Amino acid sequence: MKKSQFVAIIGALLFLASVSTTRAADPVKLKFASFWPATHKICGLNVQFCDEIKKRTDGRIEITHYAAGTLAPAPKVFNSVLEGIADIGLAAAALTRGRFPMAEAFDAPMGFPSAWVASHVANDSYEKFKPKEWDKVHVLNMMCVGPAIPQTLKKPVKTMDDLRGLKVRSVGRQADMVKALGATPVAMDPAEMYEALRRTVLDGVVGPAEMLQGWKLGDLIRYTTVPKGIGNAPLFYFVMNKAKWDALSPDLKKIFDEVSLEWREKYAMGAQELDIEGIAQLKAHNGELIVLSDDESKKWVQAVAPVVSAYAKELVALGYKEAEVDAYLSFIKERIGYWAAKEKEKSIPKAY
Repeated sequence: MKKSQFVAIIGALLFLASVSTTRAADPVKLKFASFWPATHKICGLNVQFCDEIKKRTDGRIEITHYAAGTLAPAPKVFNSVLEGIADIGLAAAALTRGRFPMAEAFDAPMGFPSAWVASHVANDSYEKFKPKEWDKVHVLNMMCVGPAIPQTLKKPVKTMDDLRGLKVRSVGRQADMVKALGATPVAMDPAEMYEALRRTVLDGVVGPAEMLQGWKLGDLIRYTTVPKGIGNAPLFYFVMNKAKWDALSPDLKKIFDEVSLEWREKYAMGAQELDIEGIAQLKAHNGELIVLSDDESKKWVQAVAPVVSAYAKELVALGYKEAEVDAYLSFIKERIGYWAAKEKEKSIPKAY
């Protein structure tokens, strides 16, 4: 072997060794902010996501997950990502009403039948329309929890009249739906719900059945009511700081995108399972599941219809063209039908 070849080989080996050492010594370290309690199923999925990223990048990326709002409380998660306090954040768009106007469609009573359907519709809608409200971050995923339904402490809700005068926790545009149905909405951080119910500051909540298990509200709630056709399904964003994303190498970005795509189904199924587990928790505490008749449900659908119309007008007032708004809402409706058919075709279990 010629001396020049030997020197070249040694140089290449030393270069590879230095790259390997640098990677091993200096992994990209990221902070992930979430507001769910550490025992919540979604937090479990978050940790699995972090572990999968570390595994597929051979340790080149390490993500530390902060549950229960320890890095940023729920309403401040998005700002924490923008400011670099958190590198990744997962929270509900409804907690900061007005900031994510397009996402608020999922808080409106559009008729989402389940978390699984709504989660897939949310990702489809983002991919098609790329709303400008997400321009300052890199979107990894969208997820929805199950339809928001009345859940009460003492009074069973069997008709719309039964809601009148009740103080129920609800947030974002969901509160408009609650008003239309005759109840009084009370805005509240999710971490405060249990104590407010325990002290009967609230008569109940309007939220997904998952709260019965994930937030332990099933210890207190005695009645859960299921209307048909009005389901709103609050949207949860899963976003990354733009500068941190841009700083990643192309191969690391590719891994992030691949894992995020796989986790869409995992989060959608996780949210679906949470509703199922929530209803099981209700029944385990001798609670009652009340499914409204078609005739009674029609009254609820009629009562909340103006909420969707008002939402569409607000988007136009914000500068969106009427045709764009109509196309957006029509697309959501179409995808609800598509994914509901897929849910049935795949025999995916539902809570009710």
